[in-house]
Amino acid sequence: MKILIAVAERESQQSLETTLANWDYEVVVASQGTEAWEALQKADAPRVAIVDAEEPTMRCPQLCRDIRKRGDPYVYVLLLAGKGIRPEILEGLEAGADDYLTKPLNAGELQVRLRAGRRILELRGELDQAQQSISYQVHHDPLTGLWNRAAIVDTLQRELARVRREGTPIGVIMAALDGLKSINDTFGQAAGDDVLRAAAGKIRSAMRPYDTVGRYRGEVFLIIVPGCDARSAMRQAERLWASLSGRIIDISQWGKFAHGDQGAVSITISLGVAVGEAENTAEALLQAAEEAVCRAKTGGGNRVELAATTPT
Repeated sequence: MKILIAVAERESQQSLETTLANWDYEVVVASQGTEAWEALQKADAPRVAIVDAEEPTMRCPQLCRDIRKRGDPYVYVLLLAGKGIRPEILEGLEAGADDYLTKPLNAGELQVRLRAGRRILELRGELDQAQQSISYQVHHDPLTGLWNRAAIVDTLQRELARVRREGTPIGVIMAALDGLKSINDTFGQAAGDDVLRAAAGKIRSAMRPYDTVGRYRGEVFLIIVPGCDARSAMRQAERLWASLSGRIIDISQWGKFAHGDQGAVSITISLGVAVGEAENTAEALLQAAEEAVCRAKTGGGNRVELAATTPT
């Protein structure tokens, strides 16, 4: 673990550095508050800081406030001050420090405080991982890994707000796999899920990096293509159709097939395209795209249809 020593007094600085190095800590030394703050901005910054609360050049309360205002990654802050509950200690704790030590330092006490700091940092790391996992589960479809319906519709709402600010168009592509029910009925739900996963990955790789792809429902995907008028949105949809339609998906792993060619299915896709401007709502765009994809389906599938108009 890397520890920052923000102590101006040379003897105390050297004593701390020697003690921590003997305990196999990596030590970073700062003689002023500005140096300490710069050290904490680096990519591999220390996660523990020992700060002299009585040294004016350390700007201890402001340094603590800056650390807490920045947020992650969390830094465990230990203050140093003379014996007794001194005003500097109270001010530093109020500004966000975690604990304090009194001078002259007791090695055993320092070790206990550092052990507590390490445990707090470990718990913070576990909490951050849990929050990231929960956030992912809330916003992503568990089968395909794409954005789920709520997240992709929320993205569309945000993109429409930008359309109103900047006056640029936005395209929406609704893409439905043809014949998924038949695949499920013939080969089983697991095989159908495999086809959905494979299709999701191919749709994502076929789109531009700044397009957003989500699973809208069942076998239907929603793709948001910012900055696209009708012509360019249709071009994007046709490129997606060309990259996916007729694609062979291997589902032989599900064990219902005697040999390889019986475990391969060819998929096709029907797409509906709608284009919005500043006056359009998300609901109107989705309705227009859905009507277009329904028209593609009733027309035989495996085709791209452009919505005639987008209601406001």
